[in-house]
Amino acid sequence: MTGRPPSQIPFDLSPTPSLARDDLVVGEGNALAAGAIDAWPEWPHPVLLVVGPVGSGKTHLATAWAEMAGATPLLPREPAATLISQTPFAVLVENVDSAGFDETELFQLLNAARLGGGSVLLTSRLPASALPFQLPDLLSRLRAATVVDLLAPDEMLLSGVLMKLAADRQIELEPKLIDYAVARMERSLEAAAELIRRLDLEALASKERISRTLVGRILTEMEEERALQS
Repeated sequence: MTGRPPSQIPFDLSPTPSLARDDLVVGEGNALAAGAIDAWPEWPHPVLLVVGPVGSGKTHLATAWAEMAGATPLLPREPAATLISQTPFAVLVENVDSAGFDETELFQLLNAARLGGGSVLLTSRLPASALPFQLPDLLSRLRAATVVDLLAPDEMLLSGVLMKLAADRQIELEPKLIDYAVARMERSLEAAAELIRRLDLEALASKERISRTLVGRILTEMEEERALQS
């Protein structure tokens, strides 16, 4: 017996967290990247590479820029010609370090941007020097790009994100509970979103007040799940 009250998990009908620029919480770890996004279209170089670990907020930054710029995503194995046929173009390439992107198509895209055709934002977990490409011209274009690094979220940024996500779901989360969670949770924005989602569902299902006990229990569950996946 765990002592947990019986519950019926409700459907999660809360809205998906917004990835718009106005909803981006800025801290020390992502300030440079946020500034680069805000500077568009006055970029010093038409290609911007955002590098950061999993959970550092690359997707939020990329989505915010795509919305601002009206950008079209380049998907793996997709030809670039249709995206660069009209100028000025704006193209988003997420997870460029993942397998599946055609090197020739990527080169054509970056070269067209370098020649003044438009803007490209790429995201990656790896720096340009470590990307798994062989085409010398493509590597040259990537290394010439403006690079901004994202750090894993620090405590201040995680606290701000937890406060915002809780407010989005109309959850009253006391500052001391946020401090408790931040001191124990995985340093990622995805983990913050998952924690708030589970807190909301569990509190609705069990009618249990959001307390340190509930926060600790969910954090333990998340950590156990992460250990099984690793």
